[in-house]
Amino acid sequence: MDKAVRETILCVGGMKMYITKQGQCWDEIAKEVYGNEKYADYLMEANRTYLAIFVFPCGIQLNTPALPARQTNQPPWRNV
Repeated sequence: MDKAVRETILCVGGMKMYITKQGQCWDEIAKEVYGNEKYADYLMEANRTYLAIFVFPCGIQLNTPALPARQTNQPPWRNV
């Protein structure tokens, strides 16, 4: 994780928070936080109050919970 990402992730009461930058979208934030934009839906689920926002203003604090463990009872192609 680079310095810019570390500066935008806070730990508040054990929950990690991400502070948005002007013009960011859900997929861009998911890629920055989780390393892949495919986790945008997970990020959106954790921040339902902001679902109406498509392009974020600066300074919105988003919850960034840890990703769930991969399920091993599924075929490998389902865990992508």
